[in-house]
Amino acid sequence: MNKSKREEIDYSHEVRLIQSRSGRYAMTGLAMFFLLLGFIGVFTPIMPTMPFVLLAAVCFARSSPRFYNWLMNHQWFGPSLRDWKTTGGIRRKNKILAITLLTFTMTPTVVFIVPIMGVKILLAVIGLLVAAFIATRPNPDRPIKPQDGSLR
Repeated sequence: MNKSKREEIDYSHEVRLIQSRSGRYAMTGLAMFFLLLGFIGVFTPIMPTMPFVLLAAVCFARSSPRFYNWLMNHQWFGPSLRDWKTTGGIRRKNKILAITLLTFTMTPTVVFIVPIMGVKILLAVIGLLVAAFIATRPNPDRPIKPQDGSLR
């Protein structure tokens, strides 16, 4: 097999382990639970993926250098985690995908499924606030302009 393996970066220096072994086990278990919820979110449009993956990364950063490295170097989740960690940003294509899926799942729910007007309004407002939050995150694809006017 002539499969090219992508270069993996070691993120172990970012891990700050909890001192107690039982605490690390509990945190690893919690991280696995969040990762499972994130994995379910990949296939169900109602459940978000990245918030749970972010929570899993935080838990792994306190419990397991091996799992933290695996997650940060993951083919699908790694780039988004690294973008969020370094810039607090979301790539443009991911913003478009997230807002589109949000729209296609919230609209039928508000229009056809929820019978109570107050709940419809609440869901619509929450959906708009989530879309606004996603849209206003920085774009890590775009180079950041230096504040002093110099070129980098």
